[in-house]
Amino acid sequence: MKSLALAGAAALSISAPASAEYLYGFGSASVNYLDWSNKAEDLSNGFKEDFLFLELEGGAGFSWGEMYGFIDLENPGSIGNGDKDGKPDGFRLAAKGTIGLNTGVNNLQVYGQLYTLNESGSQGNTFQVQNYVGGLRYNVFTESGFWFKPFLGAHIESNNFAGTGYNGLMAGWVLGYDFNVGNQKLSVSNWHETEFLREDQFRQGGALDSVGHNGAVALWWHLPAKFTLGLQYRYYDHKLGDAGYGDALIYTVKYNF
Repeated sequence: MKSLALAGAAALSISAPASAEYLYGFGSASVNYLDWSNKAEDLSNGFKEDFLFLELEGGAGFSWGEMYGFIDLENPGSIGNGDKDGKPDGFRLAAKGTIGLNTGVNNLQVYGQLYTLNESGSQGNTFQVQNYVGGLRYNVFTESGFWFKPFLGAHIESNNFAGTGYNGLMAGWVLGYDFNVGNQKLSVSNWHETEFLREDQFRQGGALDSVGHNGAVALWWHLPAKFTLGLQYRYYDHKLGDAGYGDALIYTVKYNF
């Protein structure tokens, strides 16, 4: 599949610097259930359906910078089968990889991001999309447990309906805060992306605004024996094919390696 080849190429491109000094790393496997709100389901004319997904996630830091990635298996029980009713209940494979290369200027990094999605459709049809972002990121860390990583970059999009081309700019961030309540370890996190100056080519004939938002806010409860429970509020506006605001809740059970 095209997206797997692209993901493989991205992994190979970072394998050489990965041999530099290792500083830290993390990894996890999780079971997740995404429950769309009634508003999101209505906005999509019933096209969006709740789904289960399995996720492998990991990241590492080196003397040259850092990298992060995940792979999601959505509707894993439908592997090998397309959806039966024209709705997205067939198997989907989603993956994302990011890399930050230190510039030597304070905490500024050269930043790259790749997101890819393959969806098995009805009657053997598939939907494929890739989003590439290249630009700069700045890392902020504090002794209080709060960290913040904003980025800005050019956006290239490719999908098998709209073609491939420049699609404006993307700005966003990931952030987190670790804290305790009594003897319980918790954290909050947020990832967010705003696309702006989007081209008509990727706006479904102008149905979507030139600005779109996408993200999630999460609360994590870190249990003994390397387990974590999570509740995520997933949100989007003029993204994911819908001309409006939609949201969902994601329930997560995670095992940390």
